[in-house]
Amino acid sequence: MTELIKTKNQDWKTIVLFLGILTILSAICYYAILKLNPTSIYIGALMMCPAIASFITLKLIKRSISSLPWSLKNTKYLKISYVLPVSYIAISYILIWIFGFGTLGNQDTITSWSQELGMTGFNTPILVITMIVLFAIVGVVKNIGSTLGEEIGWRGFFVFELRKVLPFGSTSILSGFIWSIWHWPILWLIYNGSGQLFFHIAAFTIMIVAISIIMTYYTFKSNSLWPAALFHSVHNIFIQKVFTPMTTTNESSSFWIDEYGFMIPIVASIFAIVFWRKARKENL
Repeated sequence: MTELIKTKNQDWKTIVLFLGILTILSAICYYAILKLNPTSIYIGALMMCPAIASFITLKLIKRSISSLPWSLKNTKYLKISYVLPVSYIAISYILIWIFGFGTLGNQDTITSWSQELGMTGFNTPILVITMIVLFAIVGVVKNIGSTLGEEIGWRGFFVFELRKVLPFGSTSILSGFIWSIWHWPILWLIYNGSGQLFFHIAAFTIMIVAISIIMTYYTFKSNSLWPAALFHSVHNIFIQKVFTPMTTTNESSSFWIDEYGFMIPIVASIFAIVFWRKARKENL
């Protein structure tokens, strides 16, 4: 019993060490983002912080970086991790369009896409399909370079350490909540002074916790960080590059669309409940 308590205490120390290092690294990046210039290179550096924090933590506790779940034995988890975010995002935006919180089709986006692809004058459906296919393949693969920096730390290291001391439910919720807090300065940058800051923080936090449950489930099922890295990339690309740009907004849109509105959190939470129940049934 004494040995078990000692082991758990050491596990908690490892968790606190990781979070402390991550806080220091992230503070440096956030200073650059908030005080200097919110350029993509600083955002990219921020997204690398969880991975770097996990590497430093492993070095300090004398564990190898190879101990992280780099391998993937079953590629079906990659397929599922692609389909799931596309599903809850598509359902969310279909509901947004049905209820009039936005309208499918944004001429400014279509014009921008036609110029970017050099397809000015092409049939609109062909243009849109071409761009979506490119985002779905090239965009997702390219973006994994960024999301991997987060997922090595969050799902590759952090959730496995939490699972040593907490059950699945607490692990997925706590990791999701901390992951959300880590993003809050970005929301402050976007919405400070708008009068809607706390609303968007609440919506974003619910969404992050919901997808954390799903991503943690498949991280443990696959015993690999790659499904989460792909899931995260698909989530970002289809919201930021496809569905939000393709939606013409109105006065109510900001409360419902994108990662900071409430439609995706609602739909993602329904998905999360399903995976929460699956995890309990499977005793993950």
